[in-house]
Formats: sequence, C-alpha cells, structure tokens
Amino acid sequence: MNFRNLVVGVNTLVPLKNGKLTRYINFDNAATTPPFYSVMQSINQFAPWYSSIHRGNGYKSVLSTEIYETSRKKVMEFVGADPMMDTVIYVKNTTEAINKLANRLCKDDKCVILSTLMEHHSNDLPWREKFFVDYVETDNCGKLSLEDLEMKLKKYEGKVKLVTVTGASNVTGYVNPYYKIAKLAHKYGAMILVDGAQLIPHKKFDMKPHFSNEHIDFVAFSGHKMYAPFGIGALVGHKKVFEKGEPDYKGGGTVKLVSQEFVIWEDPPYKEEAGTPNLMGVIALVSAIETLQKIGMDKIEEYENSLLEYANQRLSQIPEVELYCSKTYDRVSIIPFNIKNLHHSKVAQILSEYFGIAVRSGCFCAQPYIQRLLKINKEKILEFAKNPNLERPGMVRLSFGLYNTFDEIDTLIKAIKIIIKNY
Repeated sequence: MNFRNLVVGVNTLVPLKNGKLTRYINFDNAATTPPFYSVMQSINQFAPWYSSIHRGNGYKSVLSTEIYETSRKKVMEFVGADPMMDTVIYVKNTTEAINKLANRLCKDDKCVILSTLMEHHSNDLPWREKFFVDYVETDNCGKLSLEDLEMKLKKYEGKVKLVTVTGASNVTGYVNPYYKIAKLAHKYGAMILVDGAQLIPHKKFDMKPHFSNEHIDFVAFSGHKMYAPFGIGALVGHKKVFEKGEPDYKGGGTVKLVSQEFVIWEDPPYKEEAGTPNLMGVIALVSAIETLQKIGMDKIEEYENSLLEYANQRLSQIPEVELYCSKTYDRVSIIPFNIKNLHHSKVAQILSEYFGIAVRSGCFCAQPYIQRLLKINKEKILEFAKNPNLERPGMVRLSFGLYNTFDEIDTLIKAIKIIIKNY
C-alpha cells in the first residue's frame, strides 16, 4: 500500500548539521500530522465562498451556514453517533473538548470521576479541581486493569459520574477495551468518555446505539492528528448534558435573547460555540474524514500495524535499545524506546540534526504514566521538583502515519546503529 501521494510535504528536503539536504522523515505523527492534499484543495476551493455563518442573509453566508451545519452529520456518521440524542460541538482540539465537558458535566462536588494512570494530562488535569478524581491502575506493561476499574466502581457506590479513558495511549499505543469499560461503567450508573485523539485517525470507531450497554457516551478528537491541522476538534455526545446551565464561554452566537435583566441561552451545540466559528477548520475536518473513509479505516489499521510490527522487530534485534513491553497487538502504531546510556533528548537531537528524522522525546504530556513505566519513585520525583535543572527522565517515541514506509524504518535503524557506535 502506498498512501504517500495523499499527504503534503512527504518529499520535503531539510538541512542537516553538515549542510547537506536530505528527505525529511516524520515519525512524530502522534503529536500532529501534515495535511492531506484533499484538505488543502477543499480549503482553496471553498475560500472564494467563505462568509460569516448564522443569521447572515447574503448568498455566501447562507451557503457557509449550510455547509457548517451539515458537517455535523458527517462527523456523527464517522463516529456512529445518534443525531436525535447526540450533538457535535466544535472546539479547537481534544484538550478544549475535555475541558468543556469537565465544565458542564456535573455541578455537584460529590461527583466522582474515574480517570486512569495512563492518561494524557488533558484527560487528567481538567477534572482535578472540579471533582474528586481517582485513578484506575495499570500493570507493569502499562495496560489498564479492568479488575481495578470494577473494584473502584463498586467502592464509590453509584457516585461515579464518568469514567474517562484514552482510546489509545499516546505513550505506548495501547488500545483500551473501551466497550468492556463502557459495559462496566453503565453497570454501575456511570457514563464514559473516550479520548479519541490517538484512536480516531487509526481505527474504525463506533459509539454504538444509546440502548447498547457498550454505548460510548462521549468521544473527543482533534483534526490536527488526522491530517487536518487547522485548529479544529470535536466533542460528540449526549445533547442533554449541555441543555441546562451556562456555557463556559459567553458572547456572540450563544444566546436567544438578552436584556439588562436576563439571558436566555441558545440550545446546544450553539451556546457552546461562542464567537465566529472556525468554518475553514470544519471544511478541513470533513475533507479529512472523507479521505480516510475513501481509503478505508480497516486498510489504514492493517498497513500501520505492519509498520508497527516491522519496526518493533528491527528494534528488538539491537541489544542497546530498550523497548517497553513490546507486544504489538492491541496497539496503534506507536513505539516508545530508549538507547542505553544515552539521554532521550540527545537521541532525538542527533536523529534530527544528522539524519533528518523527526521523533518526539520526553514524557509526552503523560508524566505519571512515564514515571510508572520507568519505575521512578516519589523521592526521585521530588528531586526533580526541587531542582528543575536536573535532566528529566523520558523516552524516545516513534509514531507512524499512513504515509510512512518500511524504507524509512530501515533508515531509522541504520541511524540508531550509527548513534550507538559513535556515542
């Protein structure tokens, strides 16, 4: 399979430390992806027709409004939402989506949120100041414990409002059994949010009907991780959660009626989308969805899994490379590793400056998870808190997109062997 001709910038030349140019290899797709050509074409084709949406009577405004509103149907179809019971709220990214739900989900400080020890900070920090948060354990390989989840659901005796869990880890790539989690959550009267940032671009996803005990109540995801990097994301889920109460941002587009004495808020999703909406971002997101669907999510998953298995196998043959629980099943195409006796940031720097290979290094906005995987104790963590100049622990992360190739992986392996020999 070759999807490279679908993606902008795959043959871009970048300068190396020695002044020569080389073709850029991007293995940092979990952070953000380049755009599809189809996305750029959609934006350029629509640009002459762009106008303000809602309440405008000009032709371009009416057209823009129609495109913006019908886009929600496309997003719902893509994730299997129910247009009668669910809503699509456009946001900047997954982080904003999760914060928005945290602001609206429950005003009772007795509500309990169950998060996990494998979450990105964006699916941890927004809950901490508003609710009592407890964390579901992970095993030595970083996989979620369903036994601990059920134990904690029982422990709080119906007070758990939401189980919030990553669909796929941005550190290890592990795909959580979110339908099993949904069944457990619903059994004990809780809802479930799936952070789909690392899942939606790589696997077919279905929220399932509301009557199903496997129904996913909320899903959040970002365009910039699915080849539409134009400041757009979506929160999809129960419309009723957003019907009451005030929006977190107030202003244009959020009201039905305002006087000096009172405010009548708009219905969702409108009252949750204050200000001028990102119509160009929506155009990009829909175009990306259409391209992913045209390729076929099953084909994408199959190809990316083959890249994952190949890279994992090649890396496992290098004694100096430390892999972290390197089983390749139930994962999206992410591999965290380290080179023995070399700091992760140094490895990433050398790969970039001398080989033109982009990777991510550090803790990937998931510090508690990395601390668990690297077995860093509390005393050591306190040392880092006291002395910010200490070299921080972390990993090097490879993350593949549908346009990466086996030849690029071979180039990486050669580079790693050179690094080991010379450093």
